[in-house]
Amino acid sequence: MKNTLKFTLTILAIALMVACDSEKQQSDINLNDGEKWKVNSEMKPHIERGNEMLDDFISENGTDYLQLAENLKAQNSALVKSCTMKGESHDELHKWLHPHLELTDQLSDAKSLDKAKEIIPQLEASFDTYENYFE
Repeated sequence: MKNTLKFTLTILAIALMVACDSEKQQSDINLNDGEKWKVNSEMKPHIERGNEMLDDFISENGTDYLQLAENLKAQNSALVKSCTMKGESHDELHKWLHPHLELTDQLSDAKSLDKAKEIIPQLEASFDTYENYFE
């Protein structure tokens, strides 16, 4: 089941990249003339819910990082499916999304809680980056 979900999410991420006609971008995210980029209303709840899940895990000193990873992947999948953005805002969002998806995969692949504890602050920083550049 876990491998099927991982495979499905990987295919969705690849399909999104191809459908969006964009190459994988790892460059810095830019603001929109000094302002945050607008994210469509269909996508926001999935990002916000993922952030809430991570915050809850941290505040409750959670240990089931594999469940957290599964929950985050479900939100990421819903996020990808709800994407209707176009243009520059879409391209800038991808600069955040690709590394974020990779971090979620790393959490899912972590072999220990200690390793997960190295990844969780990176996920937290990823959500902070989203908040700094998107609304």
